[in-house]
Formats: sequence, structure tokens, C-alpha cells
Amino acid sequence: MSSHDPTRDADGHEPSQGNQPATDAGSLEAAFTADRGINRRDFLRVTTTIAAGTALAASGCVMLQLGLESGDQKVLDALGKGTRLEEISAILDNLKAVSICAYLYVLFGTPSEDRDAAMRTRDFIARRAGGIGYLNIAMFNLPASSEEASGLETKAFYEGELSLYSEFRHPGGWGRSQVRSFLSKDFGAVPEIRAILNRTPPVFTSSHAPFFLPQFSRASPAQSLEKRFSAPA
Repeated sequence: MSSHDPTRDADGHEPSQGNQPATDAGSLEAAFTADRGINRRDFLRVTTTIAAGTALAASGCVMLQLGLESGDQKVLDALGKGTRLEEISAILDNLKAVSICAYLYVLFGTPSEDRDAAMRTRDFIARRAGGIGYLNIAMFNLPASSEEASGLETKAFYEGELSLYSEFRHPGGWGRSQVRSFLSKDFGAVPEIRAILNRTPPVFTSSHAPFFLPQFSRASPAQSLEKRFSAPA
């Protein structure tokens, strides 16, 4: 099992669009669609995958890890993601059509998010649940020396701790305790989302997830996500 994993920040999330080095689209697609005779999982920016789905599947990609981060467009724009929700929806449809499992990363509690935005993320994921194989749900940690930290009221997570992150007072009152309550009572209670969370491996997460896919064997026929996850959650 192999994995292509581009550089991500300390929380496992992609840098903003503006920090990305210039990359030739043709060479990038060629690198990720070359058939090496092995199954693999890949990590790609969402804007690079729409046209490459069929070639990715033919080259042995069984799972694609994507940083959704939020299902609210204003939050995505504030994060500098450079992605549109309609693009993400199209990508999920494309991956589903070629039997590539989508492993989505979602981030709650960013300074630009509030409860209403989090609810829109919940609703987006619920609507698109048929094209999502696994979910990685994370709470935002504020890097201590980040640009965002300079405009927020911050303090150390623990007294005396040398930490890479700072606790902060959320400008919209959407603090960590509120986010935890939302994830427990509102997000995870949605049946479509709960089914995805229940089948996401709790240990080693994305490293183990591909091994639960029937098409991990190169001899397996292509299967839709509905068939792939037909067993009760």
C-alpha cells in the first residue's frame, strides 16, 4: 500500500491556496495517474481531481483524501482555500462514479466559523453522504505565531507549557466547548453522518481505511459506494 501525501500543516490540513507553489497541471496529473501496478491512497487538492478521476482509478487509486475543511462557502473563502462547494460536489460525484472512496477532512471552530456555518457544513455532508466513504473530524487549533493569532485574544493552553498552539477567545462565541457539544448532539446525530463515522477506522484512520475497501484487490470488479458500504454501520 502506498500513499502520496503533500505537505500539510501541523494539524494535517492544507496550507491556504496562496501559499501553494506553482505546479504544472499536466505533470501533476501524470504523476498521480501513472499505473505502478499497486493499489494506493492519494492526497490531492480538490481543484486537481475533477478531470483525473477515471485515470486515477485505472492507475490503482482506491481512496482519495481531500481537505473539505468546511461546507460553508464564506468559511472556505476566509481560510483562503480557493475552492467552491459546487466543485467539491462535482468531485464527489466523479469519484463515486469511478469507485474511488472519498476520505474527507473537516475542520470546526475556525475564527471565521459560527454555529450557523457549522450547521451548513453538517447539512452539506449529510446531502453528499452517498459519495463520502470516511470522515476525519477535527477541532481547530490556533498556531501560536500565525497571522490569525495576532488579531485574537489568546492565552497558553496550559500554564508553563511550551506549545505550538494558543487557546483563543472566539470572536463569535463559538468556542471549543460549544463545538464539542455541536459535534456530539447535532453533527453526529444525523443518521447519514453517523453511518460514515461508524465505519471510519478509529485507530490509524486513513492508514487503515483502504484495507476495508473491497476493491483493494486489483482483481476486484468496480463497485459503487452503495454496494461497497451496504453492510449495516
